[in-house]
Amino acid sequence: MKTFRSIIAMLIVVALGYSLSAQNNIQYSRAYDQTGINVFEPSKTETKEYEGFKLDIGGSFRQGYQMLKHENTNPNNVPAQRLYALGNGFNLAAANLNLNLQMGDGIRIFLENYMASRHHNEFWVKGGYIQIDKLPMFGNPEWYTKYFRVKIGHMEINYGDNHYRRSDGGNAIFNPFVENNVMDQFTTEIGGEVYFYPVDGFMFMACLTNGLIRNNVRDYALNPLIGTNRNDSITSKAPSLILKAAYDKSMEDLRFRLSASMYSNNSSPSITLYSGDRTGSGYFGVMEGTEWANSTADFTSGRFNPGLSNSVTAFIVNPFVKYKGIEFFGTYETATGKTVNEKPNAYDGKDRKTTQIAGEVVYRFLANEQLFVGARYNKVTSRLAGATTDVDITRTAFSAGWFPTKNLLLKAEYVNQKYDNYPETSRFFGGKFNGMVIEEQ
Repeated sequence: MKTFRSIIAMLIVVALGYSLSAQNNIQYSRAYDQTGINVFEPSKTETKEYEGFKLDIGGSFRQGYQMLKHENTNPNNVPAQRLYALGNGFNLAAANLNLNLQMGDGIRIFLENYMASRHHNEFWVKGGYIQIDKLPMFGNPEWYTKYFRVKIGHMEINYGDNHYRRSDGGNAIFNPFVENNVMDQFTTEIGGEVYFYPVDGFMFMACLTNGLIRNNVRDYALNPLIGTNRNDSITSKAPSLILKAAYDKSMEDLRFRLSASMYSNNSSPSITLYSGDRTGSGYFGVMEGTEWANSTADFTSGRFNPGLSNSVTAFIVNPFVKYKGIEFFGTYETATGKTVNEKPNAYDGKDRKTTQIAGEVVYRFLANEQLFVGARYNKVTSRLAGATTDVDITRTAFSAGWFPTKNLLLKAEYVNQKYDNYPETSRFFGGKFNGMVIEEQ
């Protein structure tokens, strides 16, 4: 009977779900349907002719149904370490609205909005930016059109390639799995990016931002931010520097891409590189305590935030290989830093360090790659604040998906995640969760 109810729920998901994607009439932009999969930075080789002002309106909707269970080890039966009682059911739906405007030849404005999400149920703006690929006001000089791009605004920063494949609120069509990485590298900041394309296949980017997820005009030298122990304080607000290089080449049935990125900030009141997603995890309630009352307050279930909120230096390498229908995408990442309450170099003469590795293999087949199956392995090793040993989180996931049209996606994922080396006083001690999530995009 329980299996029958789950099958009925799956059919309802298919009936309820829909997705509307922009027509991609705008120059130097990425389609928000199936044709945008495995597109990273929009191509600098543009074939669309400028035909005056245009507006593309795109939207996406995501609905999930989960059948997950979790457990931990609570040797002393401490109430604070008991887990929320999970059952099968529908997750909160999410929806996005995108406005893409062609303002001039090679000039576009992009505004991204969350109509509903796990953390913010109301309509709110994710960010917006202007992208300049040509200079029509100066007669479209060829050197700029061919080699340069500038983006300015409050935008999703281009650190690593994972953010091109992750689920983002209602938009999950680029992600062959239900969730993002355990340590989800994503944030929006105010700043500017300058791109340089010297020769075919190579891209270099330099970015400078305010290092925060929102505006901030506070003078910390005159009004420092005091830590909880009142011995530490932030007296300066530094910008974040992001650098990226990528090589992307296609040869008949083979495509190869390799990118490397760096994110660095030595003093900020609130760095959100690993906590910048306000839409929430695709796994609801997993490993949450009994006090978990709704999905809004604790919206990052199943994820890990290393808490490097005052300073961070992070490096990430992403290889991508696609041969016909088979593709591999990998991640190797290290991040070191601290909170305001931690002394510099307090851990064996260094700051706290976190390492993440991930690898996913996806096979897409049938006409227009309508079907796919995939497998992912993801592991995070990190030193928690004040700890003397590292903790480990390991996730394996298997997925399958079907594109009935280029705007619709139905996918299912089986996930198994384990927590190791956590102290007995933590609700993650001996923790694990597993089960299936069905999702329609």
